[in-house]
Amino acid sequence: MGDYIVRATAANEQVRAFAITSKNLVEEARKAHNTSAEVTAALGRSLSAALMMGSMMKGEKDLLTLRLQGDGPMRGVTVTADASGHVKGFALQPRVDLPLKNGKLDVGGALGNGIIQVIKDMGLKEPYVGSVDLQTGEIAEDLTYYFAVSEQTPSSVGLGVLVNPDESVMEAGGFIIQLMPETTDETIDQLEANISNLPSVTSMLADGLTPEEILEKVLEGMDLEITARMDAKFKCDCSRERVERSLISLSDEDLDEIISDDKPVEVRCQFCNKAYNFTIPEMKELKEMRIQAREERHKARQERIQELQEKQKNKNK
Repeated sequence: MGDYIVRATAANEQVRAFAITSKNLVEEARKAHNTSAEVTAALGRSLSAALMMGSMMKGEKDLLTLRLQGDGPMRGVTVTADASGHVKGFALQPRVDLPLKNGKLDVGGALGNGIIQVIKDMGLKEPYVGSVDLQTGEIAEDLTYYFAVSEQTPSSVGLGVLVNPDESVMEAGGFIIQLMPETTDETIDQLEANISNLPSVTSMLADGLTPEEILEKVLEGMDLEITARMDAKFKCDCSRERVERSLISLSDEDLDEIISDDKPVEVRCQFCNKAYNFTIPEMKELKEMRIQAREERHKARQERIQELQEKQKNKNK
């Protein structure tokens, strides 16, 4: 079964809900970055959450970045999702080895104390940035706190990643439940009762529950209505052309230093770990392109100045 997200409403649209199954894309991210079990769990939870949060946005070009920064050995995780079910991400330290905590992977210990940031780029002049302190480092609880404090939206977030002994991903997924402003006390009481009796996300995933079935459990007795279904994929938009533009933007001094080393250059995408290789002749060509682009900009600027001067002369006649 492929990875996908479902969106839903319940209790006559007093509640909106999201759920995801993400085993394949989390495994793809694990392979790309060669993450240890603790890091796979943290990265997988973050990828799942960002995909559900990205599906809340409406614009085709809207982007959401979820960034966790901590003082633990993993140091942090950054993931970016769009509104179409695509996500990419990485951990600052992909290999962390900690003893189990209460029989479970110690994701909170791997992250440590720090902050969680949500950045929404919706094509406005400035992106929206919300930030709160990490509460537990377990990510689901931190996002529940973020929604309540930063977005004033009472929410319940559940995330889970099951890792095999060989470090591959067995299951991954989760849910986000949010209360709308008109939610009645009766609906809140029903939801709280359901959640208090809910098995863990990892248990539901291990039992083979689909996103729809997870929401049926969370929203039992609340007239659940599935409103949309969307495929989810680990997808990076890096390219050789983008890397070339990045290299061209380096200073002359930096490019000269790279060329003087007389060694092939390897540039890796931080999000998907794909390698792009450049020979010294190619680096020299990029430098020439930089010089040419600078000369063209200078020429265009001079022509624009001359044009303005001519207009001013004509105006003064």
